[in-house]
Amino acid sequence: MSFDYDLVILGAGVGGHGAALHAVSVGLKTAIVEASDMGGTCVNRGCIPSKALLAAAGRVRELRQASHWQALGIQLGAVNVDRAGVAAHADQLVQKIRGDLTNSLKRLGVDILIGRGKVAGSQKVSIHTPNGEKTVTAKDIIIATGSVPWVPPGIEVDGKTVYTSDEAIKLDWLPQWVAIIGSGYIGLEFADIYTALGCEVTMIEALDQLMPTFDPDIAKQAQRVLIAPRDIETYSGKLAKRVIPGTPVVIELADTQTKEVVEVLEVDACLVATGRIPATEDLGLDSVGVSLDRRGFIPVDDYLAVTREGEPVPHLWAIGDATGKMMLAHAASAQGIAVVESIVGRPYSVDYRSIPAAAFTHPEMSFVGLTEPQARDLGEKEGFEVKVVRTYFKGNSKALAEGETDGLAKVIFRADTGELLGAHIFGLHASDLIQEAANAIRDRQSVSHLAFNVHTHPTLSEVLDEAFKRAHEMMSHP
Repeated sequence: MSFDYDLVILGAGVGGHGAALHAVSVGLKTAIVEASDMGGTCVNRGCIPSKALLAAAGRVRELRQASHWQALGIQLGAVNVDRAGVAAHADQLVQKIRGDLTNSLKRLGVDILIGRGKVAGSQKVSIHTPNGEKTVTAKDIIIATGSVPWVPPGIEVDGKTVYTSDEAIKLDWLPQWVAIIGSGYIGLEFADIYTALGCEVTMIEALDQLMPTFDPDIAKQAQRVLIAPRDIETYSGKLAKRVIPGTPVVIELADTQTKEVVEVLEVDACLVATGRIPATEDLGLDSVGVSLDRRGFIPVDDYLAVTREGEPVPHLWAIGDATGKMMLAHAASAQGIAVVESIVGRPYSVDYRSIPAAAFTHPEMSFVGLTEPQARDLGEKEGFEVKVVRTYFKGNSKALAEGETDGLAKVIFRADTGELLGAHIFGLHASDLIQEAANAIRDRQSVSHLAFNVHTHPTLSEVLDEAFKRAHEMMSHP
């Protein structure tokens, strides 16, 4: 049977883009279908514009720290913020990255099909285009439709006074007092942006502790540095039961156990940063007998083949946020590459433990692998002891020279083999420093091996170097 394409990808986000580039490199005739903006969430409404805002906000925060500059022998005058200019910086970056992504696909000969695509049967895709319905056939199909912000019941979003990160990245205005619901990556990054630009923030977390997904030591240090000294009020163990847009925005806070309203807040704006849900509705999966799981994710096996009652559906794959495996842009890209490898007969599965993540606050947070509680649970289950080492930026020569000594690195490893299980960093350039640990976890290296790596002096990388050396000493002298 002949096909229009070897591979059709539904969704031109980072995952779909990565899959397309790799597909072309191995000789597959490829098309990518996109209903909205090329680049998906990451480029248009997520990673890229938020980092542009964080870069500007970080400069403002730094320039306003007079004591920091005085310690370096520098005196600065007043710092003023042009909100529209900051927003324009983010928008221009989005346009550039989106253009670069689109041009890279065109240059390599990938057909870009504009419209909403859905599975229309085995090895068939229908596309609702501005000019009507179009059907194409493909030997293999990858679904890479991503995710959208999740808005809990009881919260009314108007896109102006109550909004998600999709609207927040436009920075249309700077509310004097903004509530942020959620203390994950998105909430923390926007709290960093808003406070740097002069806003008051109230952070609301339904769970009993802030930053519940982070390693406890990192969360504790981050709260001391990112929250306590800043104009941030916090509520934990409180549910935003109702949020009503307007002037002011009314927020009913309820006890998470009893669901009884215990306090009512009135603020200028409210950012809903409660996570994301898969964009998997109306994808035509029923045409091949596939049902979404109870959370709306597409079921896949270890090689990301879409499954039907536990068995892989031939020539149908899914990657990225739509699978719920790891909702990160670079994870989606890795999955896309893995799927293409499987398509060409080199089956490859993604090692999720070795994929790092970061929050681009000031200072940054990053981690890879297991948290300490996760590692101890695994050790109890599999019968090994877990050891932990912590080192601090305040003892690092480069951090001292920069006057940026807040932070720590935490290394988690097996006491018997020394295998590195997790690494967590809070501090200057944490997002860059974590890669060494990610590569080590991918190769299942031991801390004893890592302790003999040579790091440039004086650099921040020596924070991890010191941790690995201390861990090796613990292995040598238990």
